[in-house]
Amino acid sequence: MQAKKRIALIAHDNKKHELVDWAKYNADTLLKHELYATGTTGTLLEQMLNAPIHKFMSGPLGGDQQIGALIAERKIDILIFFWDPMQAMPHDPDVKALLRIAIVWNIAIACDRSSADFIISSPLMDMEYTPLLTDYGQYTSRKI
Repeated sequence: MQAKKRIALIAHDNKKHELVDWAKYNADTLLKHELYATGTTGTLLEQMLNAPIHKFMSGPLGGDQQIGALIAERKIDILIFFWDPMQAMPHDPDVKALLRIAIVWNIAIACDRSSADFIISSPLMDMEYTPLLTDYGQYTSRKI
């Protein structure tokens, strides 16, 4: 993981305002890194930060899975995902799959403002870092 991180920013509808406020407050730090986002969240962040954001589809239309694929390809370093635990989501399996793949590849995950504050204020944000990965050789070398 390079010093310049690749950060994915996602928020459910009821959390978009909170994520945009958080990003505005942390704009100086965020703009040192490469930013990715799903659908409307990406558009809101791009307008507020006045900076380019790699935007994907809306989460329910596949954006969560697009971000998940980048995590599996080791192209996302940090996931900031403000999800709403009080709202039922029709794409809940996609959300769980995204969180699962982030854990499989041992990337930093923040699901609320407090954890996002801890991640973004870490001295590791501006340093190279090598996360320890689980050896998944048993899965990659299986014979059917």
